[in-house]
Amino acid sequence: MGKSILGLDIGGTGIKGGVLIDGHLEDIRSIPTPALESKEFILETIAEFIQSYEIHDLLGIGVGIPGLVETESGVVVGLSNIPSFQHVELKKFLTERFGLPVFVNNDANCFAIGVHKFGVGRPFKNLVGITLGTGTGGGIVINGHLYSGVNSAAGEWCSAPYLDKNYEYYCSGKFFQNFFSSKPKALAKRAHSGDPEAIRAFEEFGTHLGELLKMILYSLAPEAIVLGGSIRKSYPLFKKSMYRSLETFAYPTVLENLKILISELDETAIHGAVALVDVEEDLVRVL
Repeated sequence: MGKSILGLDIGGTGIKGGVLIDGHLEDIRSIPTPALESKEFILETIAEFIQSYEIHDLLGIGVGIPGLVETESGVVVGLSNIPSFQHVELKKFLTERFGLPVFVNNDANCFAIGVHKFGVGRPFKNLVGITLGTGTGGGIVINGHLYSGVNSAAGEWCSAPYLDKNYEYYCSGKFFQNFFSSKPKALAKRAHSGDPEAIRAFEEFGTHLGELLKMILYSLAPEAIVLGGSIRKSYPLFKKSMYRSLETFAYPTVLENLKILISELDETAIHGAVALVDVEEDLVRVL
């Protein structure tokens, strides 16, 4: 097989991987995350998963993590949904085990660079990626390069105060669970069938999301904002109210030039993980 890059998406419930070969993502597979086990056990599980890809001639490994990461050292600062995975020298562990370049970053940052390199964000030098799922995450691409900030915390608008909670409380699956006692997918099905309450749920969600996007516009004024995550699939249900909320943005010319796009990639986290691998310094250029 040809030279390839391995991308890993490590989450609280599953570890997913795929290899980029000649610009195409292949051999996608996943295993459960042993989230309640020790740090050492989890590291060995990750290593065994990587070993299952030994058929490929790997150039490097990129890893996306749902938490804060010291990107230069590759130390995972902490993960709320994997209790033992705190201050983990993941890059050092994997580099020593496999002898390959390893890059680790926050999964929302991976989403942003993934859609820029491989998805609808390719035409834009400056964009923001927002993931709408169980939680809300954000990533920033400036002049074609991922901007991670200290401990990969750039773009974490989800934690900023909003109303009585924060933006994540109102702009993720938590909103539907807390206010409508239902998951977004079930509500979307009801909304498409004409259920008034479900329709109202997505209208309210769109209003809150519009407020989040306005904050992003005030802070960065990007060319494009790309929406990802499972809730993006219900975009027609909240698009109108989202734009209605955006209409109150103070600078119309900025809004007129903004592109709001929906990610078409179902494996954006893995695409983003492989995009982390900087092969210019020590390896041939493949991205």
